[in-house]
Amino acid sequence: MTNYAIETHDLVKEFDGFKLGPIDISIPKGTIVGYIGQNGSGKSTTIKLLLGLLNKDAGSIKILDSSDYNTTQIKDKLGVVFDDLLFPEEMTAEDVERFCSKVYSKWNKIKFDQLINDFSLDAKKYIKNYSRGMRMKLSLAVALSHDAEILILDEPTSGLDPIVREEILDLLLDFMQDENHTILISSHILSDLEKIADYIAFIHNGKVLFFERKDQLEEKYAICSLSDKEVENIDQKAIIGKRTHSFGQELLVKRNLIPKGIVLEKPSIEKIMIYFAKGEDNK
Repeated sequence: MTNYAIETHDLVKEFDGFKLGPIDISIPKGTIVGYIGQNGSGKSTTIKLLLGLLNKDAGSIKILDSSDYNTTQIKDKLGVVFDDLLFPEEMTAEDVERFCSKVYSKWNKIKFDQLINDFSLDAKKYIKNYSRGMRMKLSLAVALSHDAEILILDEPTSGLDPIVREEILDLLLDFMQDENHTILISSHILSDLEKIADYIAFIHNGKVLFFERKDQLEEKYAICSLSDKEVENIDQKAIIGKRTHSFGQELLVKRNLIPKGIVLEKPSIEKIMIYFAKGEDNK
């Protein structure tokens, strides 16, 4: 038994004009991993491979120590939320409950009904009349009502107002009260991930450029503004990415390679992502 909820090794998927991988990630049990990257970078493709919705071209996937991750036993332990609800719009929440009770072996009607009530959702209302926030809440209610150990979420808070986003983040943190639970969440709203994530994985052009603890990112990297002459005098290996401005250059750098005396600022996840992408694109 390993202490990883999800593991991939040399995972590859190729399409016309795009290659994902090889991807090597190991997600520890009991953690929240934020999966970030631009549109088209490979986030959704990775998630679909983990869920068995796409067939891999090479490499391996393990979920909860099992290489046979398409079994009903493993599927029952995965709660999934996509960026939109995948039930027919003519269904109601009551219809969804009846359907799920036949799909999941450990379906919990009491938990589902409680979540629907907590979310103030009308169980008799057609899904087509739900707002985006209501759809996400219904999707989360399903994901949390069948004894899942892993939640996999693909842009669950995109397009939601700040109040609904905060409700969803609180629900995810509540899910994590069980130390055996794990979350993989892709999102463009990096401020949400700064609030809840333990690790950040950044994918760019089909490659994972880093997989780091969130707190270590701030310790490992820094932002500094230097003149062109000052940039020439520092170790070029320290520079991850740069942006030229009228007074010189703003750099994302490795803290341990920068000489004392240079003013360093704590970087946001967004700036780290941007500068890593710029550095990679310039190679």
